[in-house]
Amino acid sequence: MPAGWNVRDIPDQSGRTAVVTGANSGIGYVTARELARRGARVVLACRSEARGRAAEERLGSEVPGAAVEFAPLDLGDLKSVREFADAYAPARIDLLINNAGVMALPYAQTADGFETQFGVNHLGHFALTGLLLPRVENVDGARVVTVSSGLHALANIDIGDLNSERRYRRWVAYGRSKTANLLFTHELARRLAARGSGVVAAAAHPGYASTNLQTAGPQLEGRRAVERLVGLANRVVAQPAEAGALPTLYAATAPGVRPDSFTGPRIQGWRGAPTKSWRAPWTLNDVAGERLWVASEQLTGVSYPAP
Repeated sequence: MPAGWNVRDIPDQSGRTAVVTGANSGIGYVTARELARRGARVVLACRSEARGRAAEERLGSEVPGAAVEFAPLDLGDLKSVREFADAYAPARIDLLINNAGVMALPYAQTADGFETQFGVNHLGHFALTGLLLPRVENVDGARVVTVSSGLHALANIDIGDLNSERRYRRWVAYGRSKTANLLFTHELARRLAARGSGVVAAAAHPGYASTNLQTAGPQLEGRRAVERLVGLANRVVAQPAEAGALPTLYAATAPGVRPDSFTGPRIQGWRGAPTKSWRAPWTLNDVAGERLWVASEQLTGVSYPAP
């Protein structure tokens, strides 16, 4: 992996189509913008139409002539995921970037009754990838990149309590959802290889990047002091979203990215250029990956082809 890799190293993306979830802000927006800057057609898959349209307009002004379009997608509602796949997703997808997520929210449920962090961060993307996979598998050089977090190390999944019904601790639930992202990538890579597919399933994480992800929870609960403290940390400690997006962009575009790789910032996993990232051993467990996969198919009603 080249030292100091940055957006100038992104290969030409002309003729390629990318779907980026949560592309209206933060690292999702930067990822979409830089792919468009290199010539890709980019679908901004966002929950809020107002924010999605605003991002579409902003991106068009920053990258004149960019081929970008907003499409509605609410990962917390499986009906919306199916509607996106049926009505809005491109017929051919070179890059599927599973970026959208929520972090450390007070307990809530998705439209389908799942704990929100597990439902949005994992199950929504699991369903989306399964529904779109036929449009990815027939494309040479296609990749599925799922954004996890270094904070997956906070907790392994609890296969007997995936929705945190026995006890809810927001940071543990977040860690479990990010572990689920890595187990999903691990199992997807294994299944694709077993089918002889050339699609690369990889994962990335942004380190500590300044986005609205950190302030969403305190805002929902009206904890103004916490919100101000987090905002200060974002300004003083965190790297900008432009840097946080680099591991995702590397995993999506750099030559030689291997299946089931995990890319993160170089400096202590917090900031800096992309490099191979440490991951907890439980995210490479074949048995756990398969058990989570089977449970996810049952919960979402989305079945993948057999390996």
